[in-house]
Amino acid sequence: MMDVRTFHAHRRFANTASGRIAYVEEGEGLPAVFIPGVPLNGFHWRRVIDGVRRVRRCIALDLMGLGYTEIGATQDVSFTAQAHMIAQTLDALGLDRVDLVGNDSGGAIAQIFAAHYPHRLSTLTLTNCDVHDGWPPPQVLPLIEMARRGTAWEIYQALLDDPGAARVRFERGESVPLFRAFADPSVLTDEVIRVYLEPVLATAERKANFHRYWLGFDNAQTVRIEPQLRKLHVPTLVVWGLADIFFDVKWAHWLQRTIPGVVRVVEVPDAKLFFPEDRPQALIEPLLAFWRSRSRIS
Repeated sequence: MMDVRTFHAHRRFANTASGRIAYVEEGEGLPAVFIPGVPLNGFHWRRVIDGVRRVRRCIALDLMGLGYTEIGATQDVSFTAQAHMIAQTLDALGLDRVDLVGNDSGGAIAQIFAAHYPHRLSTLTLTNCDVHDGWPPPQVLPLIEMARRGTAWEIYQALLDDPGAARVRFERGESVPLFRAFADPSVLTDEVIRVYLEPVLATAERKANFHRYWLGFDNAQTVRIEPQLRKLHVPTLVVWGLADIFFDVKWAHWLQRTIPGVVRVVEVPDAKLFFPEDRPQALIEPLLAFWRSRSRIS
């Protein structure tokens, strides 16, 4: 499995009109692109990639305003702009069609990409994510308000400075950002926390871009694409953690009712928002079966 040293050593950048988009790549075969949520980066997908890299060339991107991607201070970081950035990155990497996998806000961006670029998808896989008008989740509204005031970074800086104190608070039953998105927060070692938070807190400009990411939480972007989703016949898999405090499973079934290409909804008991990291087999197994079935059909 990719460790932190390998993640840093394998980082590459795609030069696009939106910025220098950071990504890591492992595996061989047809290309699969993985999109994480906030405040994560491509490292989130390491365990899933380890399970599928023998059948796919896996490319994990860092979104604009997150991770190690480099953008200008005025670059649009809305979810719609992020979707267009993915298309630019595929162009830069010489990729025509891909299997696209998204989680959390990355899943919403994947839906927007699918609405605008269905011809560039072989398959689409969505895990717990922002859907239609069901976001932003009420749990993150205080963070969005703090981002508006330019202070959201302080929450994450405190977590980075003293992750042990955050663990104690979480174990006492407090709702601690990042920790509350995992069923098994033991995956959040000090080293992993540094991988996620150091890049977004490294400079004043990166903090500002991180805040702008939060301020892009506008569900008009996903409501607007409903007509395109209703015509989307790209084969689509939905895998949903049932213990998620942010996104209820009803949104998985909304996707099933709305997207004609949905072939299966897999419900994962006792899994939270970021389950691809702490329950990777729950995604690896249905994902491999899904890709195999599409290969037989095609």
